Amino acid sequence: MNFTKTTEQDSNYNNLEQMSVSELLTNINNEDKTVPLAVEKSLPQIERLTEQIVLKLKEGGRLFYIGAGTSGRLGIVDASECPPTFGVPHELVVGLIAGGDIAIRKAVEFAEDSKEQGWTDLQEHKISNKDVVVGIAASGTTPYVISALEKCNKNGIITGCITCNQGSPLALTAQFPIEVIVGPEFVTGSSRMKAGTAQKLVLNMLTTATMIQLGKVKGNKMVDMQLSNNKLVDRGEKMLVSELNIDQKKASELLKKHGSVRAVIKNFKHE
Repeated sequence: MNFTKTTEQDSNYNNLEQMSVSELLTNINNEDKTVPLAVEKSLPQIERLTEQIVLKLKEGGRLFYIGAGTSGRLGIVDASECPPTFGVPHELVVGLIAGGDIAIRKAVEFAEDSKEQGWTDLQEHKISNKDVVVGIAASGTTPYVISALEKCNKNGIITGCITCNQGSPLALTAQFPIEVIVGPEFVTGSSRMKAGTAQKLVLNMLTTATMIQLGKVKGNKMVDMQLSNNKLVDRGEKMLVSELNIDQKKASELLKKHGSVRAVIKNFKHE
């Protein structure tokens, strides 16, 4: 198989240690500017996977992210932000990382090289063909992720992936691959940089578009968000002031009574 890891190729810049802070920041920023354009080229792939996720979640399924290192952490971040943002259960979007929760903060040596653990981790969540599993790996070669997707395919579970190399083993394994080709990193091989940014952008798109399709946004507002701090309570009150043409005091009273922006809007005519 003719497969080149562009994420591992030499940086377009050299003698980084001789650059000033200004030069370093300018050059990193110039590289970062290329990432959204790379994502744009992958929009048809992102659309195909999103449609599958929407379909499965509407039928009562769940979305799983599985990855190692930076990729695993990004999946966990996206999954953990869905409940407060969209008011969905914590089990609806699940992020798994090679090496378990300890690996969120500290690298676990060789965890990503296991060909069994990925499927084992999924089975702990009683994975089934109702669900969708998205493997995340910048390199597209992580055994923990690829082997998990292979098992999913054998068990009739929809699989997708997010990777940053063209024609990788991961992309060839996933039924709905997303390949965002960002090219060499500023620091050679440091895929937490452009590749990580690309993965984060795609993850934002997958869950945000899915949740909107599932009816978790009204107009452009997060009407199901959890009111878990003063900033979010204030945001909720302002939504109600705008939506229902009431003052902030009334909005505050109704929010305390009903517990969510959506519930206030739904019950307002009965108040």
